[in-house]
Amino acid sequence: MASQSLFDAAVLGVLEGLTEFIPVSSTGHVLLAGHFLGFESTGKAFEVLIQLGAILAILSVYAARLLEIAKAVPTDPKARRFITAVLLAFLPAVVIGVIAHDFIKTVLFETPMLIAAMLVFGGFVLLWVDRRVHNPRYHDVMDFPLPLAFKIGLIQCLAMIPGVSRSGATIVGALLLGADKRSAAEFSFFLSMPTMAGAFAFDLFKNRDILSFDDAAVILTGFVAAFISAVFVVRHLLDFVARRGYSIFGWWRIVVGTAALVALWLTSPGGGA
Repeated sequence: MASQSLFDAAVLGVLEGLTEFIPVSSTGHVLLAGHFLGFESTGKAFEVLIQLGAILAILSVYAARLLEIAKAVPTDPKARRFITAVLLAFLPAVVIGVIAHDFIKTVLFETPMLIAAMLVFGGFVLLWVDRRVHNPRYHDVMDFPLPLAFKIGLIQCLAMIPGVSRSGATIVGALLLGADKRSAAEFSFFLSMPTMAGAFAFDLFKNRDILSFDDAAVILTGFVAAFISAVFVVRHLLDFVARRGYSIFGWWRIVVGTAALVALWLTSPGGGA
């Protein structure tokens, strides 16, 4: 195995961990970076499977909170409703993800121009939402009603278009539906656990016959890098967005997406001629 492949995997893993839980589209960033690095993964499995590192990162940071909720389930109706809310929000992604998996992986994941364009579009959406006057009704994720959770889950499905951002879709959806900035981000964290774990398991199953030992080494490298960088983001993101909002991520998306569009145009056949 080429050491360059392992280096690229580490770079992409760090990028995955840094961007998974902020509304900039980790998949979009990893796919675009992989395109320009010339990085190829079997069945585009790497880009999904390294998310396990980010999953474990959020589990490690939220372990005490998750244990507290689990212990409260037998006696606390609020804890039971919260778990039901997360699972209900996860349900649309299960249905649409299974139905559209092959189209997403073979068409959408292979269209860097679409990814870059969605980064730019999503950036403007974030700027609009962040500057919009909000009168939040929900300040604690434990109080999110079930219909609200289900609607957020439906909105999350937009993120199956790479470049949209899973966390971005859920956060924007929650904000527009009445959550404050901190609880919107926190619900996105909790919803990411079953969503990313499900995507990981399903993609591993779909690619079980074509992955090799070399793929495992590259994926493991990306996984470790994603875990380390994601722990840092999860520990600091909630306080950051509570103070600063999301506009910085909107501008980030616009700059990165525009740069990618220009680079794709210049490197395309006849581009820049």
